[in-house]
Amino acid sequence: MHNSEERYTLAILVNNHPGVLMRVVSLFSRRGYNIDCLSVGETENEEFSRITIVVSGDRAVVDQIKKQVGKLVDVKRVYEMTQTKSLQRELVMVKVNTKDSSRTQVVELAEIFKAKIIDVTATTVTLEMTGSLDKIKSFLDLMQPYGIVEMARTGITALERGARPLSSISFSEDDN
Repeated sequence: MHNSEERYTLAILVNNHPGVLMRVVSLFSRRGYNIDCLSVGETENEEFSRITIVVSGDRAVVDQIKKQVGKLVDVKRVYEMTQTKSLQRELVMVKVNTKDSSRTQVVELAEIFKAKIIDVTATTVTLEMTGSLDKIKSFLDLMQPYGIVEMARTGITALERGARPLSSISFSEDDN
């Protein structure tokens, strides 16, 4: 990510139909926009899915993305999730090399970060942790010296703070 670029999180409410995710993602690809992270799943209403996409760019690029995605068939709403007005989390599972001498240190770091130990072998410890991008980056930076054998990440998912669901946000409020 370049210094002039910031990260933006977009929540996209779409009809839960086959091919919708492909159309959204292919718009990014055709326009040359890079997706930093993506997660998708059904909402509280099975007729809709929620796509959460994190992109890097400048303000003008993100505004353009929001407009173009909003024009796609089956897209009901595109909403920008800000750091202060939303809750953003990611799940990471990481398998770390451990020797007898380092296992205690890895377990202690897991406790500090509230990571859960989900598997242990003679040579590895597998951990699960949920948190913000910053928390996960810090955790992985500290695990790196021990040797990360394998890692899987879900991508960011986000909800707006407060009681209002994304499905009730009016179109005039989309330009936040």
